[in-house]
Amino acid sequence: IHAVNETNLIGESAAMVSLRGEIKSAARTQAKVLVLGETGAGKEVVARLIHACGARSHRRFIAVNCCGVPETLLESELFGHKRGSFTGAYRDKPGLVQLAQGGTLLLDELGEMSLRMQAILLRFVETGEVQPIGSETPSGRVDVRIIAATNRDLEAQINAKTFREDLFYRLNVIQVRVPPLREREGDAGALMRFYLKHASETHGRPVPELAPTTESILARYAWPGNVRELKNVAERLVVRQQGKRIDPDDLPVEIREGTASTRGAVSPTPTAIPAAAAPVPTIVDDLWARLMGGASFWTIVHRRFKLHDLTRDDLRALINRGLTASGGNYRRVLELFNMPDRDYKRFLAFLYQYDCNPSFHLHRARAATASAGSGEGVDYRETVAV
Repeated sequence: IHAVNETNLIGESAAMVSLRGEIKSAARTQAKVLVLGETGAGKEVVARLIHACGARSHRRFIAVNCCGVPETLLESELFGHKRGSFTGAYRDKPGLVQLAQGGTLLLDELGEMSLRMQAILLRFVETGEVQPIGSETPSGRVDVRIIAATNRDLEAQINAKTFREDLFYRLNVIQVRVPPLREREGDAGALMRFYLKHASETHGRPVPELAPTTESILARYAWPGNVRELKNVAERLVVRQQGKRIDPDDLPVEIREGTASTRGAVSPTPTAIPAAAAPVPTIVDDLWARLMGGASFWTIVHRRFKLHDLTRDDLRALINRGLTASGGNYRRVLELFNMPDRDYKRFLAFLYQYDCNPSFHLHRARAATASAGSGEGVDYRETVAV
């Protein structure tokens, strides 16, 4: 359990002052909390603060990432299992729900949970009863405060029939929105100084200073990866700069060049016709650009997925884009994503494990249609095997 206090919420922007008030308000109750926010904005920090500031602070806080655990294991992780209930179940095992008795359970990335698991979770949320896998009856009730967090639009998922409306209303008693870093005006500089100091202590390096022009660039950058991205940049700067002042040229190129700011924009009058907004690059767009620039899939995709920086939807979208570009050929995707041929089975096994291996047939059919229209033939002799 990590030590958490209000110093984890760096910044004095209006958005952060408001967030601190919401955290204190939520901590005074025992109600369920739904924490919303973009990836890397600090949802788990907020959940830990609600727990630390509340009446359950002396009991356990347990976080489970609903995206990082395969569905086949998630039910067992949450509710436990009986010996012999499945292959490998050599003993009775309590679930995380039971281990969090009297404390708080954080369900992170709730929007990634399957409909089947949502139904199982709903039953627990309504009754408090725990039924381990392999047990014919519930083993008892537990007293756990549930905090759920997601970067997904759950109401849109309800409309798309991928998230249960009844579960949403059960969990959405208190809603806390964590603002993205781009909405926290004036906080980027304070956060960077905090993480520069932290990284310097970790690596035994002198703390570098920020040049005023550098701080201005940091303030204007959109930070699509939010606080997590800023923290990683701070560590990179400490390792490379060796204590000197950080000037604009020392910043990563994407920060130096991505300095367009939307702050302070004047809203159009009712009679004005707003200009069409440029599409905002997604995390998948960024990963695709890096892969096309020569980066390895294992370095920038696999590693981030394992660290829970990417969701299964992000991974599926990236693989679908690769299959579209390769005409449905997984071996060509391997080449596109800068992996050696020997990694073919490892790549497919990884995708299969997390149900992120979309069928190549649709992509091949589209490619065949396009080729027929252009008079070109397509060779589809690849064999897919795991």
